[in-house]
Amino acid sequence: MSYASDTQPNGEAGILRPRALRAQHPQVLRTMTDEGIISTSNGVVEAPSMSGISSGRATPVPPDAPPSSHSISSARQSVRAQHRQRLFPTIEYAARLSHFDRDSDYHDFRGFFVLFWVGLAIMVITTMARNIKDTGYPMRIRIWSLFTEKVWQLALSDLAMSVSTGVSLPLHVLFRSRLGWLRWSRLGMPIQSAYQIGWLVFWINWPFMYGWTWTAQVYFTLHTLTMLMKMHSWAFYNGHLSETQRQLLALDHPATASKASAYKYPSTGSSVRAGGKEKLRHDYKHDDSNPISSLRDDLALELTSPLGRVTYPRNLTVTNYVDFLLCPTLCYELEYPRTDRFRWTELTAKSLAVFGCIFLLTIISEEYVLPVLVESATRLETAGTLLDAALILAESISMLLFPFTIIILLVFLVIFEYVLGAFAEITCEFFFYPRTDLHTPTRSDSNVARYSGFADRYFYSDWWNSTDWLEFSREWNIPVHNFFRRHVYGASRAHMSRPLATVITFFISAVAHELVMACITKKNEMG
Repeated sequence: MSYASDTQPNGEAGILRPRALRAQHPQVLRTMTDEGIISTSNGVVEAPSMSGISSGRATPVPPDAPPSSHSISSARQSVRAQHRQRLFPTIEYAARLSHFDRDSDYHDFRGFFVLFWVGLAIMVITTMARNIKDTGYPMRIRIWSLFTEKVWQLALSDLAMSVSTGVSLPLHVLFRSRLGWLRWSRLGMPIQSAYQIGWLVFWINWPFMYGWTWTAQVYFTLHTLTMLMKMHSWAFYNGHLSETQRQLLALDHPATASKASAYKYPSTGSSVRAGGKEKLRHDYKHDDSNPISSLRDDLALELTSPLGRVTYPRNLTVTNYVDFLLCPTLCYELEYPRTDRFRWTELTAKSLAVFGCIFLLTIISEEYVLPVLVESATRLETAGTLLDAALILAESISMLLFPFTIIILLVFLVIFEYVLGAFAEITCEFFFYPRTDLHTPTRSDSNVARYSGFADRYFYSDWWNSTDWLEFSREWNIPVHNFFRRHVYGASRAHMSRPLATVITFFISAVAHELVMACITKKNEMG
């Protein structure tokens, strides 16, 4: 644990916030984190609280702080402790800004961010001036045809693909019916899994059947994989909640109900004993003299959102499902933190930035990538020896390194900063006033909707400071990392050892990446 010697005001008079530093050795940091010695937030080391429970995101309250500050800190720690003790692996969402947001605390990097855009502006101006001099036009349009060909067919197919994920909603209602053989733990999970496999095979082959351009195929494949992960997270989390609700309702008749402890999925940092399917009990501070009451509390907490405003099954509505599809996250929760208002200026700025990045990507590809590829292909056809061909390839690769670096940075920005940020602004939150029963919601249930943004903008961490590939894989794409940690690695840990679960996680990730590469090269390289 290390802290800078200087401190920074956190906006409140008389309270200073220490500036946390990144660990010098990530392997040591991960080991200490797994053992609970320290807590981390966004890749920085933070001191543990004196109480032993820390959110990893706040400075510990000083011992000489007023009693009111200690009370607020204890209340927050209690809520976060309950959040961590849920049965199903959960993702801790909070109101956070992205690193490049103008109001972010990571303002030390803002100058380089502005310099990046200034450099790109200079490149665009000089390129357009050169094109006017050579051709009389500011831009070349050879690549634009890749974006405009069969665009309406792509749009309608994308809409149909997204709507088809909604089949999971009536399927889940069917799994909740009184037909015991259709419940989630029996035939429900196999039926949902079979539908997902058939859905994926159909939509992955759809672009190949219609001969789309590789740009359309890459976009459609990426969106298909995104919708698959969303559909899987929604279905399997609600399937778990349906079984939890059945067990809770059965406890209304203790004489005939099962008294088995609630099953707790192993956390990503816990170990699994031989056999792997151990029934784990929540470590709540209940009165052990009344185990049924303790079990009821465990199950009831699982059916309630961390913020306490939504309870299963009141989330099983079309509006809630559509809202989840629009939310920039891949892991379903009953409720997400929201902003206090709908910001049209942010939505407009991020939408314009998306088209601006696409414009820059097109110019870079037209001026600095396509000419090199065309010239190298011509020279390779006339290369006399293997050495000549190797020299041509080496020269072409060296000329493509810098434009490809800019392309990667722009693709990162357009996806994780602007597209996800724009979708975070357009989500609609529905408040459901709780009832006393946990049965199927009816039309008479009152609800209120308000338009507000998705408050957690933590879509990436400072991956540019990564010191190894494992750290980079965790930090450059937070939504996908959370999905694999929760639904692949976390689910596998209930049945197998940690190394095997890790291998399966990376294998599934490799298959997903191979699908995208197959759209570009039109062939499979895994075999």
